[in-house]
Amino acid sequence: MSLSEQFLPAYLEEMVGDRFGRYSKYIIQDRAIPDVRDGLKPVQRRILYAMYDSGNTPEKAYRKSAKTVGDVMGNYHPHGDSSIYDGMVRMAQPWKMSHVLVDGHGNWGSQDDDPAAAMRYTEARLSPIAMEMLRDIEKRTVLFKDNFDNSAKEPVVLPSRYPNLLVNGSSGISAGFATEIPTHSLREVIDATIAVMEKPQIELEEIMTFIKGPDFPTGGLIMGGEGIKDAYRTGKGRIYIRSKTEIQSLRGGKQQLVITEIPYQVVKSRLVTAMENIRLEKKVEGIAEVRDESGRNGLRIVVELKKEADAEGILAYLLKKTDLQVAYNFNMVAIVNKAPHQLGLKSILEAYIAHQREVVTNRIKFELEKAEDRAHVLEGLVKALNILDEVIAAIKASKNRQDAQNNLQWMFGFSERQADSILTLQLYRLTNLEITTLEKELADIQKKITQYRSILDSDRKLISLIRKELLEIREKYGIDRRSEIQGEVEEIKVNLEVMVAAEDVLLTLSKDGYVKRTSMLSFTRSGGERSNSGVKEGDYITQFLDVNTLDVLLVFTQRGQYFLLPVHQVPEYKWKEPGTPIVNVISLAKEDRIVSVIPIKNMEEIGKSLVFVTKKGQVKRTELTEYATKRSSAVAACKVAGDDEILSVTLSDNSKDIMLITRAGMSIRFKEQEVNAMGRVSAGVKGIQLAEGDEIVAALWVEEDEGEVLVLTESGYGKRTLLLDYPSQGRGGKGISTFEFKEGKRVRSNGTRIVAAFYCREAVQLFVITSEGQTMSFLSEKAPLTDRKDTGKLLAPVEKKDEIVNVLPRSEPQSSQTVE
Repeated sequence: MSLSEQFLPAYLEEMVGDRFGRYSKYIIQDRAIPDVRDGLKPVQRRILYAMYDSGNTPEKAYRKSAKTVGDVMGNYHPHGDSSIYDGMVRMAQPWKMSHVLVDGHGNWGSQDDDPAAAMRYTEARLSPIAMEMLRDIEKRTVLFKDNFDNSAKEPVVLPSRYPNLLVNGSSGISAGFATEIPTHSLREVIDATIAVMEKPQIELEEIMTFIKGPDFPTGGLIMGGEGIKDAYRTGKGRIYIRSKTEIQSLRGGKQQLVITEIPYQVVKSRLVTAMENIRLEKKVEGIAEVRDESGRNGLRIVVELKKEADAEGILAYLLKKTDLQVAYNFNMVAIVNKAPHQLGLKSILEAYIAHQREVVTNRIKFELEKAEDRAHVLEGLVKALNILDEVIAAIKASKNRQDAQNNLQWMFGFSERQADSILTLQLYRLTNLEITTLEKELADIQKKITQYRSILDSDRKLISLIRKELLEIREKYGIDRRSEIQGEVEEIKVNLEVMVAAEDVLLTLSKDGYVKRTSMLSFTRSGGERSNSGVKEGDYITQFLDVNTLDVLLVFTQRGQYFLLPVHQVPEYKWKEPGTPIVNVISLAKEDRIVSVIPIKNMEEIGKSLVFVTKKGQVKRTELTEYATKRSSAVAACKVAGDDEILSVTLSDNSKDIMLITRAGMSIRFKEQEVNAMGRVSAGVKGIQLAEGDEIVAALWVEEDEGEVLVLTESGYGKRTLLLDYPSQGRGGKGISTFEFKEGKRVRSNGTRIVAAFYCREAVQLFVITSEGQTMSFLSEKAPLTDRKDTGKLLAPVEKKDEIVNVLPRSEPQSSQTVE
């Protein structure tokens, strides 16, 4: 045979599919998913059976765990000893099992996730309730199969005389399937099992009058009636488990939170560490100390609070941010007829009842067979004793034992089994008392046989027997419910005041987009002057905001987006530091730019509006309440045309006039009420009719007829005009002129466009920045007070090839405008 003939072609997809399919089947059926009948995974079943088979039972002394692990590994489970021991450890931990199946002696771990001691140090034996899992196993109640090397037999499933799958729950992950079944109250599960047995057509709502919901060994408060119902109907559902907490008052007006029960499967040490980190990082103001006082008397975690701390608020924060409250997701998957199925509550109970019918029927058949065999023997003995002299004579005349047995069979009609028992009869059994005893035993056996046959013939009697035995287990092992159930899921509301200490701070935003929050202490220590704020070279501050850490900022961009940014989330820097790019704080698009930042104290305040003005003259007014959001990403604030952009956004009380100033020197004044309030993402209405190539450069909020309007051109020329000279008009008109540009070859130009405009009711210091990076400042009072159509005066001299690109007031009128 040539080398090439020794190999067969194979496709990789087929090979991988076949191998993975076999592997998946193995880990689903024989590793990770429990059987619906006894609620055990194979390794757990093998541990319990190995302990039972070796006599490691509750009435005997504890035995080294290593011996059990060795028995299981050598006889039934050819895998690593650690996986076997881990399975054994879980069955011995009372904070994981509703009723432990292994009675452990020694260090078996803790709720702090401490590992159990090595198996050579720990000792164990079966717990009393584990014996109910194995009861009657020697009476042919369940099927046995060959072990991995055909050297012994192991049970395919345990008799499980109570519904262990629901009582102790299960958790596991396999290929394509996972299971998460919570623990339940033994009493409730047995009551529900009996109800389903006696009324097979029972509805889920009626079953749930017996099983209210899960019952976790660690206690706690279970919330979510609908989640429980969904899980019991479909096998999937969500509930919330909340710790049992109490607020206690101490001397001196202090309080403390005492936690005595925590959610199922939560590691206590990690929970304590998480709360301690919250204290250290000062995410919550008011926690003085976190202590774990757990001991022999049970679990006890103490969170000591500072004087006058908001105990309810801190508790709400801890529930939201730590595992004091967790979500638990049901995923009730179990093996039914060798295949995984997602099961509702009734399906699980029905599968268990079918298993019990089979177990009890097999047991009765076994006991009937045994009783009939004994009755047959007793009938032969009683018959022999009635003709004792003839029997003795026949035996004496026989040559040997076999001859005697044959003679008894053909002479008196005894069966082989009866003849054998007669020959082994002891002489003391020939007394009158013993003869009476045999007759009484025969009568009792015949009564039992009748009873067994009646059970096998009557389904009602079979159910009655199962019910009786279940009630005995309920009475013997049942304990009070440990978890409290609450139908509604209580929403956790955390007040901002709990998380953030109220502090007045100074917030700055620069032209290049650097932002910072500075404490008033740092500002004061740095000289207390706004002009000496730290900035990068060539940058300058465009906005100073006096705010509180409890305020929020509405950050608007030129493309019509906005962000809701809490002040306390702006990174804190010293006054001399430049801060951080705002893109590190909010997800601002690269091509977008911030146009307005408005601090707000109460987003729900009625009677406040946000007014948007675009460069193309669109004006939109929307109620402030429409901008409340929990999203941290960009949200649409205003619809903006493709060739337009937002110029400014201002907070308004709806009582003033809006004045728009255009680049070409036109202006219009109209009442704000002329712009009807509209939806958040609307585009607004036309504020002014612009000439071709013109655009809005400033939007002023004016009232009554007091004050002046100051305009400035790119060449540094400006003037003031009384507001009285700007009459209120209807929205949408062409407006009136507010500046006259000089034209002509021999005349020095006063500029070609307006770059800034301000409403002045008192003197304002104006800060001018040019395109070449030159800076200068002047007082608004320096501008001449003239007519609307005036050429103005040089206020900020700039070089011939230079021009003004930005003008900022030293103290912006809108910068400190907050909703009180």
